[in-house]
Amino acid sequence: MLNSSERKALKARAHKLEPVVIIGTKGLTDEVVKEVDLALKAHELIKVRAPGMERDMREVALKELCERTGADPVQSIGKVFVIFRKHDDA
Repeated sequence: MLNSSERKALKARAHKLEPVVIIGTKGLTDEVVKEVDLALKAHELIKVRAPGMERDMREVALKELCERTGADPVQSIGKVFVIFRKHDDA
C-alpha cells in the first residue's frame, strides 16, 4: 500500500505519461490484464484508459485490475487510471 507522499511523487511522474493499455468494449478481459501485467513489468508506472466504461464500472475495473496484477492504484481521473507495481529486483 502506498503512503500519501509516495502517491504524490508517483502522480507527478505519471503526469507526462500516455496511456499504454486501453480497455475496450469487452471490458476487463484476461487479455487486458495480461497486457497491463506486461506493461507493469516493463515500466512500473503506467496509465490505462477505459473510454467505454461508466464511472462505477471504472472503479470496479481499477480495483480488480490492481488485485489481479498485484499493483497499487495511484490515481483515477476521468477515464484514465494510473497504477504502480514496484519491480522485483531479485
